[in-house]
Amino acid sequence: MSVVDLDEQARDILVANDRGGYTVPTARLYPYQWNWDSAFCALGFAAFDMDRAWREIETLFEGQWPNGMVPHIIFRRDDPDYFPGPSVWGTGATPPSSGHSQPPVAASIVRRLLDLDPGGEARAKALFPGMLAWHSWFHATRDPDGRGVIATTHPWETGRDNAPEWDGAMARIEPVGVPSYTRRDTGHVDPSMRPTEAEYDRYIYMVQWGREHGWNHTRITREGPFAVSDPGLTFVLLRADRDLLALAERFGDALAVSEISRWIAAAEAGCEALWSAPHNAYVARDQRVETDPVPGVSSVAFLAFYAGLGGGPRDEALLGTLDRVLAAAPYSVPSFDPEAPAFDSRRYWRGPVWAVVNYMIGTGLAEAGHSDRAERIRLDTKRLIETSGFFEYFDPTNGAGCGGNAFSWTAAIWLTWAGREG
Repeated sequence: MSVVDLDEQARDILVANDRGGYTVPTARLYPYQWNWDSAFCALGFAAFDMDRAWREIETLFEGQWPNGMVPHIIFRRDDPDYFPGPSVWGTGATPPSSGHSQPPVAASIVRRLLDLDPGGEARAKALFPGMLAWHSWFHATRDPDGRGVIATTHPWETGRDNAPEWDGAMARIEPVGVPSYTRRDTGHVDPSMRPTEAEYDRYIYMVQWGREHGWNHTRITREGPFAVSDPGLTFVLLRADRDLLALAERFGDALAVSEISRWIAAAEAGCEALWSAPHNAYVARDQRVETDPVPGVSSVAFLAFYAGLGGGPRDEALLGTLDRVLAAAPYSVPSFDPEAPAFDSRRYWRGPVWAVVNYMIGTGLAEAGHSDRAERIRLDTKRLIETSGFFEYFDPTNGAGCGGNAFSWTAAIWLTWAGREG
């Protein structure tokens, strides 16, 4: 299929998944507005409808909590195709939403939209206070002790639900009191591509713990059943802070410039704690049991370049690890090290390739001057879509599409990056 045909197909997917100002990731499997999915969809809409791109971000911030958090799901209607719905979360939010957040890519997307559409400055400026409040929420509640790295209190908050980095922390959770429930995801997608039942029991237990403690996020981070310092969240937020700083400078907000600059300095220092010399990569760290062994290297380790940490003494080692991972998989970038025992080429975040992560890794590598590796990753993403279509994720060993089909953020990444030359 030609690039022109795939462009048309990608646009059609975004339009078909549009629910009137917000985009669902794909029909039935994910029938609501997801946080980082929505932000990436805005990039896709920007290729053919800039007004609709801005509207996607604006509708996302309609779900912002008074404390600044932008939740990971906004439930604009109750849909029986999805579990757990708003009644399980019990947040009391308006509109109804889940009780935690997701990787805060929105500021980076807004800066990009403004580059593409200078006439959208008023819309970006209107979004700025909400983005600043959201970033402040992350720094205050997910790093309450000032470590300079961001903890996640639920694997769903990272966007990487069943990544092997969570296995040790998850294994220590006893999902006592979780009532019987019926999953909906495995009715739409092959169960071998989804998290296990044991993992899901623990996901629901953590939701119940948050609900029972009034969604007090500082308490959840300090006392809850799960708190893992996540390089993915840390690097995405550091990049977003840099982009938010550029917006603050553009808008002449001196107080915001000062505050954001402090966040960036703390993160640049704190990220050292995530470096693992045995792995030659940045890795997750369990805040409850910090001596736990690390099961391997995730693709989010390579977001260090996206976060602006390139150019330092870690580069050679991290690039060596990236080269090893790229050599181990015909299609890049596997979400987990193919040479690690926990690797599973088809099961969600335990190995498959995700176009949005490839986009961020490739963008960071290109910005850091590693253009050959960036282009390898872009071309692999292009080949995956050309070969298998617009799937949620892909098997890095054979390129097969996995998960949901006609997937919005994969279509968006095609339109904004994978299908574009250079």
